[in-house]
Amino acid sequence: MRNDSVKLAVLYTSGEELTWPDSLDPETGIFTYFGDNRRPGTELHDTTRAGNLLLRNAFERAHGSADDRLRVPPFLYFEKSVPGRAVRFRGLLAPGAATLTSDADLSAIWRNASGSRFQNYRAFFTVLDVGVVPRDWLDAVLSGAPTISAGCPEPWRDWVEGRVYRALVAPPTVTIRSKADQLPSDPTGRAILQTIRDYFSTRPTDFEACAVEVWRLMAPSTGSCTVTSPSRDGGRDAIGQYLLGPNADKVSVEFALEAKCYGQDSGVGVREMSRLISRIRHRQFGVFVTLSYFNRQVYDEVRTDGHPIAMVCGRDVVDVLRDNGFSDRAAVQAWLNSRFPGVTD
Repeated sequence: MRNDSVKLAVLYTSGEELTWPDSLDPETGIFTYFGDNRRPGTELHDTTRAGNLLLRNAFERAHGSADDRLRVPPFLYFEKSVPGRAVRFRGLLAPGAATLTSDADLSAIWRNASGSRFQNYRAFFTVLDVGVVPRDWLDAVLSGAPTISAGCPEPWRDWVEGRVYRALVAPPTVTIRSKADQLPSDPTGRAILQTIRDYFSTRPTDFEACAVEVWRLMAPSTGSCTVTSPSRDGGRDAIGQYLLGPNADKVSVEFALEAKCYGQDSGVGVREMSRLISRIRHRQFGVFVTLSYFNRQVYDEVRTDGHPIAMVCGRDVVDVLRDNGFSDRAAVQAWLNSRFPGVTD
């Protein structure tokens, strides 16, 4: 691998690496994958299997000429299945995406573990619209044939020759998440939520500022956002602006945010959600952030009636904190102390 001889690459994700959460967005066909420098003590490109070196070279060539892309090995994406050691093939990947630049599709991110800072890659791939990958083509590639030789899937050829991404996408569907889907299933995730609850236990209204910061992590295009006074909130814990369009001519869309620092057994009910819906004005949308979950009836009514509400549950909070490097109780505690001083432990 270090001598640049890789002809075919396999990316495998177990879905169990909570600190480095690989994920697939079926609506866009974009797969997020983290490199193999997942522990401190090693330089970014000096990993045992040289996986990060492979990522660097592949993404570098992805933005080059057609001849450069000919030197990119096809990536096959597998994920853990059940039972036992079973795996499932999810698709043929091309490095990058049509909507991402060379600065965005591969980036080195910093993490902190055991008091040591280190870097790892976050890479974005596109799952190509290929139902079956011919074995004869894979055998030929492994034997040294060009990746656009006979039997090559057409979406791969289009990508090599013109950097055209023909993604395998799934149409959006109405999603009603269960209580189990909305809460973290692992002990560390549950501990993260409890750390936040404990931090704001004596001053629950201060959680509103935390909810705004969580939303900013999820939606970086959020502009100004003001936490309202408890006595004059008009049914809204915060009011903010979400910015759309080119930098020189942004369009601002106003939103109202509601925050609940609930325990894991206290779901958001119809009364709380109705309060937010009734306060949303024309051309606004709503954001509801809770550390617990939304009751089935609430979820069903909001989605079925088409209310423009982003529902952020406990698992979402944990996921976005992990995505930004706050992957355990100690890291989240440090984030709370730094971002929201004045609240005693």
